[in-house]
Amino acid sequence: MQGLISKYGKFLDAVKLKKSTYKKSVEMQKNLSTDKLSKDAIKAHKKWKGKYSIELVPEINNYYDLSLAYTPGVAAACKEIEAAPQKVFEYTRKGNLVAVITDGTAVLGLGDIGVLGSLPVMEGKVALFKKFGGLDAIPILVDTKDTEQFIATVKNIAQSFGGINLEDIASPRCFQILKRLQSELDIPVFHDDQHGTAIVTLGALFNALKLVGKQLEDINIVINGPGAAGVAIAELLLSAGAKNIIMCDEFGILHKGRLSALGAEKLDDLKSYLTNITNLQGKVGNLTDALKGADVFIGVSVGGIVSGDMIKQMAKQPIVFALANPIPEILPVEAEKGGAYIVGTGRSDFKNQINNALVFPPLFRGVLNAQQKTSANIPICTDVMLAAALALSKSVADTELTREFIVPSLFNQSALDYVAGVVEKVALDRYEASVREVALVKQ
Repeated sequence: MQGLISKYGKFLDAVKLKKSTYKKSVEMQKNLSTDKLSKDAIKAHKKWKGKYSIELVPEINNYYDLSLAYTPGVAAACKEIEAAPQKVFEYTRKGNLVAVITDGTAVLGLGDIGVLGSLPVMEGKVALFKKFGGLDAIPILVDTKDTEQFIATVKNIAQSFGGINLEDIASPRCFQILKRLQSELDIPVFHDDQHGTAIVTLGALFNALKLVGKQLEDINIVINGPGAAGVAIAELLLSAGAKNIIMCDEFGILHKGRLSALGAEKLDDLKSYLTNITNLQGKVGNLTDALKGADVFIGVSVGGIVSGDMIKQMAKQPIVFALANPIPEILPVEAEKGGAYIVGTGRSDFKNQINNALVFPPLFRGVLNAQQKTSANIPICTDVMLAAALALSKSVADTELTREFIVPSLFNQSALDYVAGVVEKVALDRYEASVREVALVKQ
């Protein structure tokens, strides 16, 4: 972690972390039954009839107001953008507008429920963008499972938006879709299920490691679930300096030469790729074997697959991030009985909610701020993601850091604003560096 602080420290220090003003009263509501919550949610959705609305910025009270906002006055803005396309960020809402796009194939813990079934979730994302990032967003449902059709559709509508947030797209298609759109569009494209989860996990892990006095490069990490989130977490941890990661699927440890299942075909391309970047010692066995002596467990898989006895076999002061929803891989009370020193889940009714809503609103806020200042494409690169994780970690003061408080509250807007500020500065620095590199090549 010290190497990362040396690299990004000037950006972390350049942004002032304001004192939090949030009230504890807005924190988690405990002991609310799933049945009651479901009934209340249905009533709320019926009342709301959607979670966002479009409001006018200008007042249109007379014909002159109308002529400024629309014809004939609007033609002047159109001509200026035609002559200088970068002025679109000055004259329109593009720079503050995010598309939340899904095909409905991997919605929360519900799976492939179709695009209409996904709409309440996408509207929820829109609400989070507005509440925690001050950004406007629009849900876009792309009703196809054909990868090329999906990519073409997004490309054809992308110019309306400042950024694209891909959401709830099944693995492995999500990897190809993200890679293609990032390379073929001139606006930032982000898959929250991949890198939003990876950033918040890394930020939480930085703080957990502070408490146990361990270094990222020295620890043994087990990740269960080699899907969208698991792959992104592994890649970002490696970029941050982790050396020893083991990936597991439902059949056990991923290692070179392993079959996809007993007596089955070889591993698919994604899992084969993972065997080249993880488990360099060639360990074999099942999840229980993987956890023996491990310092950290990160679950992004299915509920109830880890027992207290398995936790007992981990190293001293183990860190357990059981992020499966709605049922984590192991419940916090069982993990603690097994000896877990720090436990985090994806749920709001437990301590240490490792929630990617802490990431995507401030991340896009910072990147789109940088985009508006440069009128250029600001990609969400590894440097930006690492800096976001560090900023999230630093937003919890050392004096506040405890086993039950390793990430800031989602309602601590000061923390989110700090992350956005750091992201903006790193994004601008990377952009300026790329401009200098292009200039040198031309010379």
